[in-house]
Amino acid sequence: MLSPRTFRRSSAGAIAAMAMVMTTTGAQAGLPSVQPKRTLGVWLTNSPSPLYYDRTRLLKAMDELQQAGFTALYPNVWSRGTTFHRSRFAPVEPALRKAGLNLDPICTISKEGRKRGMKVIPWFEYGLMEPASAAVVAQHPEWVLTRRNGNPVMTMHGKEMVWLNPAHPEVRERFIGLVVEVMKRCKMDGLQLDDHFAWPVELGYDSYTSALYQQDTGVRPPKDHTNRYWMAWRRRQLTGLLRELRQRLDDESLPQRISLSPGPFRFAYNHWLQDWELWAVGELIDDLVVQNYAYSLKGFAKDLNQPALRKARQWGMPVQIGILAGFGKRTTPIPVLAEKQRLSNQQGYGVIYFYWEGLWGKYSGKEGPAFRFDAFQSLGAQD
Repeated sequence: MLSPRTFRRSSAGAIAAMAMVMTTTGAQAGLPSVQPKRTLGVWLTNSPSPLYYDRTRLLKAMDELQQAGFTALYPNVWSRGTTFHRSRFAPVEPALRKAGLNLDPICTISKEGRKRGMKVIPWFEYGLMEPASAAVVAQHPEWVLTRRNGNPVMTMHGKEMVWLNPAHPEVRERFIGLVVEVMKRCKMDGLQLDDHFAWPVELGYDSYTSALYQQDTGVRPPKDHTNRYWMAWRRRQLTGLLRELRQRLDDESLPQRISLSPGPFRFAYNHWLQDWELWAVGELIDDLVVQNYAYSLKGFAKDLNQPALRKARQWGMPVQIGILAGFGKRTTPIPVLAEKQRLSNQQGYGVIYFYWEGLWGKYSGKEGPAFRFDAFQSLGAQD
């Protein structure tokens, strides 16, 4: 994290650089001098980051984000098949157990973020995905989706993962129970599901799903996993889980505002059976944060103009764009981030950055923490 001395260093250079970027891009676009305030948010995670395990570090992060003008926090509450609290449904994340459950990072973020005027939306990152080695997978193999050859494993980010079946009533009860449990622990402004709240299109040939499909249709699932009717049937099961979740939140008198963070629509549906256009029309989601991690500005601008995104805006649904600030060996330079934020804001969209360590933390890249912190302050002030 930044020391006071580091914060002061290179402030003038950062602000000058941002002023030049915003002047050359904004002026060319003919933007109005005053724009409505839009969401400026960031995803917070435990990995790879020490943020959840050090209260002093966490409080300092809250202060820095407030100074930089951030208005919304999306803390990861469900990751790698583990939670950040004692749960009836899943084990506690091992590193937090070692650091001490009394740290309670999620409720600390809720309390401290709200104290600083920021909305806090818990992010259920892993959705229906579990590590292949998870205890729940060994205990309930009948809950797991498989390919035609019987293999359930998908490699995600170098890790072997499986998907639990959104059509299975016991899977539904477990997932909804976990969400409700998190939402009851401390005050939240809604919740967020992302691209892992999904049904991977090649999966669904397990015995439970095959029998359910045959019961509904009179035939076995098609061999072609891209068969449109077969895709639509599985999509309806995922939609049913989302509808059940909303009803349960209502029954429990909990915040019902559901944010969804998918990829671009065509990819989201064809690969993950996430029909977020339909979910938006059906008022099953209330807010879209569409991930747009295109490397080039040209690709980024193209994805901003996808038809489903334009429709969502026309319907009056709040739309934010997920932008990669930095992760691993990839750190997006400040001038590129500034232009991506400008392009998003120009179309009326807010911005959510992935992720905390990519702002001015661990993944600051060659620009360094001090320069990037000052630059983000300038971006936040101009939003």
